Amino acid sequence: MLCRFFAFRFFLGLITTQGEGKMNKTDIIKEVEEAVGNSKDAKVLVESIITNITKALAKGENVTLSGFGTFKVVKRASRKGINPQTGETLTIKAKKVPKFVPFKALKDSVN
Repeated sequence: MLCRFFAFRFFLGLITTQGEGKMNKTDIIKEVEEAVGNSKDAKVLVESIITNITKALAKGENVTLSGFGTFKVVKRASRKGINPQTGETLTIKAKKVPKFVPFKALKDSVN
């Protein structure tokens, strides 16, 4: 787990902002590639981080990245819903969903 933390911390340090608009996985790989100098290593690094976070969440573990935030799994309770086509009332099953909680430093950097 500690290795995952340091890899992600390194990864976050390589990313710069792209200005206005959206940033996707390909853009992140390009940013890491510029810092690392090797497209294969950049892609492996980004894919590895995403895979490791996904595996940890699947096991029910929290992934905390200092100065960034925490990825965790929360249980969503069952609830009543309405089918918009028929108006019929139905029950939506309880399930687990991933959640990201940003740290104060990240919130402050956005504002």
